[in-house]
Amino acid sequence: MRLYDTARAAVVPFEPGPLATLYSCGITPYDSAHLGHAAVYLTFDVLQRRLRDLGHEARCVRNVTDVDDDILRRSRELGVHYLDLAAEEMARFDADMAALGLLPVYSEPRATSAIPDILSLIGSVLESGNAYRSEGAVYFDVTTFPGWGKVSHFDEPTMLELAGANGGRPDDPAKRHPLDFVLWQPSLPDEPSWESRWGPGRPGWHIECSALAMRELGRTIDLHGGGRDLVFPHHECEAAQSESVTGEPFVRHWLHVGLVGLDGEKMSKSLGNLVFVGDLLKEWEAPAIRLALLSHHYRHDWEWTAEDMPAAASRLARWRGHETLPAPARPDAPGGQPHGHDASLEAVRSFLDDDLDTPGALDALDALAAAGEPVRQGAALLGVDL
Repeated sequence: MRLYDTARAAVVPFEPGPLATLYSCGITPYDSAHLGHAAVYLTFDVLQRRLRDLGHEARCVRNVTDVDDDILRRSRELGVHYLDLAAEEMARFDADMAALGLLPVYSEPRATSAIPDILSLIGSVLESGNAYRSEGAVYFDVTTFPGWGKVSHFDEPTMLELAGANGGRPDDPAKRHPLDFVLWQPSLPDEPSWESRWGPGRPGWHIECSALAMRELGRTIDLHGGGRDLVFPHHECEAAQSESVTGEPFVRHWLHVGLVGLDGEKMSKSLGNLVFVGDLLKEWEAPAIRLALLSHHYRHDWEWTAEDMPAAASRLARWRGHETLPAPARPDAPGGQPHGHDASLEAVRSFLDDDLDTPGALDALDALAAAGEPVRQGAALLGVDL
């Protein structure tokens, strides 16, 4: 299997051991899951399916950021407790992902479950000399980390722009350098607070994922990723703070999924230009929604249009219409994959091994179905139930 690695800026072999460890940055549960979320988690789902098909144990962790600026701001607006808001939205998210046929993740830990791990990690970063205390907060000092920038390869002006747009506050006077990022911060009066050696407060955004990833999967992860908008600052910061403590590579392979747009803008909660998974499920079959998402290559940005769902539903109907040979599932196969070999299965395997080329896989199944060949097994490897 060959996958694009963000840090190396190339399609390179992905060769994990018998246990493949994957970490996907999960949602901040203050609103419903939209298609941008679904595109990311479906990519990791298809990757897991192929890895299991290859004989690996694929262990995927997807965190929940249940304490950060966004969820606290939203809970304040609604007048509800932030954990009640998180619980409600997580129940909706889990139901939507299950309806889309995503494999269960190995674990789905919450940031609030890792406060002791976070405090320990911050202490280690301070001890390593890569962080400092200032005005009740703890900041990572980016000038002390030689590998700063190795994930994104962005220049400093680009980093400053992105940090400012993502809550990094480059103009914070408590910082030594504008790109230094917060590990621990004092809480506002109406925000949750935990005791620490540096005073009461709450964790920064980036430290949560490092603590959870290493707690759940170890010091070095085979593959880590999420949406392309997380390359900087989130994943750059994760790598810096983790490796400053362990002295080992934090991630072997960085995988990032392109952004989904609507009406010419990135689909995002802040803009409100969202297509919700739950709304689509009211009108369309889940396999058709999967096909609509899989028809776009994971690595590229793309625009959602009114034609996506009718085209996907038509493709699903064609496949079902041409399907003639049943393929019983082998109960002991990872992910419930069907047994045996046929042209559709081999075609999908070949395209997935080429940087998860799902559009190519769908076109290959179209051609086989048009020729009267069965496509059930290939569709099953993509998680599409015929």
